[in-house]
Amino acid sequence: MKYSELFCPTLREVPSEAEVVSHQLLLRAGFIRKTTAGVYTYMPLAQRVLRKIMNIIREEMDRAGAQELLMPIIQPRELWEQSGRWAVYGEEMFRLKDRHNRDFALGPTHEELITSLVNADVHSYRDLPLMLYQIQNKYRDEIRPRFGLMRGREFIMKDLYSFDADYEGLDVSYNKMYEAYKRVFDRLNLKYRVVEADSGAIGGSESHEFVVLADTGESEIVFCDNCDYAANVEKASCLAPKEEDTSPLLDLEKIATPGQKTIEEVARFLGLPASRHVKTLLYKADGEIIAVVIRGDRELNETKLKNFLHCTHLAMAEENEVRKICAAGFGSLGPVGLPCKVYADLEVARMRNFVCGANEDGFHLINVNMGRDFVPEAVADLRNAVKGDKCPVCGKELEVQRGIEVGHIFKLGTKYSEAMGATFLDQDGKEKPFIMGCYGIGVSRTMAAAVEQNHDEDGIIWPVPIAPYQVIIVPVNIKDAELRVVAEEIYKTLLAAGIEVILDDRDERAGVKFKDADLIGIPVRITIGSKSLKENKVEIKKRWEKDAELVAVSEVLAKVKDFLNI
Repeated sequence: MKYSELFCPTLREVPSEAEVVSHQLLLRAGFIRKTTAGVYTYMPLAQRVLRKIMNIIREEMDRAGAQELLMPIIQPRELWEQSGRWAVYGEEMFRLKDRHNRDFALGPTHEELITSLVNADVHSYRDLPLMLYQIQNKYRDEIRPRFGLMRGREFIMKDLYSFDADYEGLDVSYNKMYEAYKRVFDRLNLKYRVVEADSGAIGGSESHEFVVLADTGESEIVFCDNCDYAANVEKASCLAPKEEDTSPLLDLEKIATPGQKTIEEVARFLGLPASRHVKTLLYKADGEIIAVVIRGDRELNETKLKNFLHCTHLAMAEENEVRKICAAGFGSLGPVGLPCKVYADLEVARMRNFVCGANEDGFHLINVNMGRDFVPEAVADLRNAVKGDKCPVCGKELEVQRGIEVGHIFKLGTKYSEAMGATFLDQDGKEKPFIMGCYGIGVSRTMAAAVEQNHDEDGIIWPVPIAPYQVIIVPVNIKDAELRVVAEEIYKTLLAAGIEVILDDRDERAGVKFKDADLIGIPVRITIGSKSLKENKVEIKKRWEKDAELVAVSEVLAKVKDFLNI
């Protein structure tokens, strides 16, 4: 490709709308352009990257025994009614009506459609196991589309569904995908971790996330360096402290705390650390007001709470609802005397003589003790794990890293097949529901994650397997006939060897060309200048290294192959 023919409009300034590195660089380097909030056009360079990611995915899915198909984006309401998700999926689903006033959805996922498809044509255990996948656009009406391709309303996803006759078969299919996903991300040259995860709205008994490690990632994972335990914060288990406070119980006392509302303010006012306080949070769980009590320096894990309560809808109570319960605002809430169910985190059960709100504005209670002063409905693991917590497997201290979820695999079991009446006949002629799994990779999200993990102050540093082009040739002065001839010769030699190459034939200053090459992240740059060419040599530089290497023109092809490891 000649640069003069390449559609790659770069930007010198960082767009004000772009918050994260991948969004900034993909816009600046001409890979994407915004159409509307959360919706982007993929420009030619992005298409090349996406195609390479898709090809790697396809090869590994096919290698694992899966077959590719393509399902429609528009899905009828009736299928979602069968699974029960039409009413509960929420406002993230794009819904529309046709000219006959029939309801449809733009597919946020395809469990319903694939289950219906297989149910119509697969009738016997002899046809199982079966693994079907597609690479398809998905649509979710995010309340706050942000971070460019990280959280969009339209995105590209690979989704695969397995159908088995029994749970032993599901284990086999699940493990096949687990290993196939590892091969995919290994081949993409990305640093990642596999972590235990919550199944969320998809459902099922077990799930794992594949998380690309990046300091700018939007999610946190916890892991143990001593064993293989790793989980995202939604799933990570928090153990109860082994040592229980055995100090004597002190008398409950109410004290004035005028104007002190946050844990930090009250802690300073009383001269007691936040770890000696508890905070009480009021939630609406399927319409019922409930209270949750956790240590003052901890964060509530809403996913754990929702799963523990087995509720469909969970949201923090509004202040007017709080005041109806206890005539106090958020900063003065406490579990003592609350006229609603109270749930306590495991740590609270080990605490003694702690501080909490008095359910009266401007007052707090000290020397509060669970069991004596209030009795919770239940005690459970309800908080986020933090660095230094004990590993639930080996007991060593946990570490925390940030990352970006790019893949998620689920054991669905019979969640969809039973709801939709999808069955087959087993060896004994008995009708049984399919045992299902589902497995997704965010293709466009993976492209963004690769940028988050691989960049510097000058631009993107694409991993070689997914770079839009492998080599860029930069003649310092395209008007110099000698430089131009050598550039063309090297260009043709590389093309003939099957190497993807750009020749920067623009009449621009060398500095401009170098900046663009670094910005778009081509792995190898060949610079042709008058000085080095006098020795019949050119400069070859890897994008991720500072120094260039002088190489004889006759050895360029061999050196490029060595750099690219091909």
